[in-house]
Amino acid sequence: MALLDTRNRPLRDLRISVTDRCNFRCTYCMPKEVFGRDYRFMDRRELLTFEEIARVARIFVDQGVEKLRITGGEPLLRRDLEELIRLLAPLGVDLTLTTNGALLAQKAAALAEAGLTRITVSLDALDDDVFRAMNDVDFPVERVLEGVEAARAAGLPVKVNAVVKRGVNEDAIVDLARHFRGTGVVVRYIEFMDVGATNGWRLDDVVPAAEIVRIVNEAFPIEPAEAQYRGEVARRWRYADGSGEIGVISSVTQPFCGDCTRSRISAEGKLYTCLFAVKGTDLRAMLRSGATDGELRETIGGVWRARDDRYSEIRSERTSALPRIEMSYIGG
Repeated sequence: MALLDTRNRPLRDLRISVTDRCNFRCTYCMPKEVFGRDYRFMDRRELLTFEEIARVARIFVDQGVEKLRITGGEPLLRRDLEELIRLLAPLGVDLTLTTNGALLAQKAAALAEAGLTRITVSLDALDDDVFRAMNDVDFPVERVLEGVEAARAAGLPVKVNAVVKRGVNEDAIVDLARHFRGTGVVVRYIEFMDVGATNGWRLDDVVPAAEIVRIVNEAFPIEPAEAQYRGEVARRWRYADGSGEIGVISSVTQPFCGDCTRSRISAEGKLYTCLFAVKGTDLRAMLRSGATDGELRETIGGVWRARDDRYSEIRSERTSALPRIEMSYIGG
């Protein structure tokens, strides 16, 4: 029987952050002025071990989870990450990973061999100057594109995520569509969101999904496509000439809380039921104090059954002051 929350939403997706560290300082996620040299990142012993992650993931799969996504921070900074993929692959679910692509060229083949089923690469612009400014560590876009090609060569289906911010990278909308249409790579445009409390989010900085769709359609005609499953985050649009599709993630202007099936485990092992969460449930403490699988299953089930999150539907001046967890801890 499906595990349902108070709004009748099933538990289907689990996103697992394996590190709070990142080699980029993207202004919408880990701005340099906040996450600078003096910022305290977690010690290795504070992170869940691969064996602890695999144990928790198995319990989630037993309760209906069909997709596992590895996130960060930047997950490829976690040493020997392919060993975690190897532990998770036998669970037989969709096993994917989100990365900034900086280390992907070196890691793609090993990840595929270990059992990763697909990959998502964050890429906010193809213009090198814009991309370097957005990652704020002067990292060249060409090396991320090399990672995308390495993943494709390893047989991994690839999606590209682009956060669109007003006055920063609107030109990337058509550039990305032009570059990837016909390649099998699906570009997903993401409205700039108020995740965490350090990215200086303002509603004026949001480029609405409807505007993104209009811009793409003017360059390359598109038409709506059906969702592939309940809870699919991106609204799908296919090119009228059959050269592929794009997706648009519209948490701000077209909230999809009503069909959200996602849970998250943060870098320090806390369970959250919303990207905009204020507090989580400490699974690491349970794991390290001898909790049985049954006890873990009961806790996870209880958290999900009590879930009533709908932040994006109630976003307001009141919610903007809440002390939300940073994306670098909870993943995207």
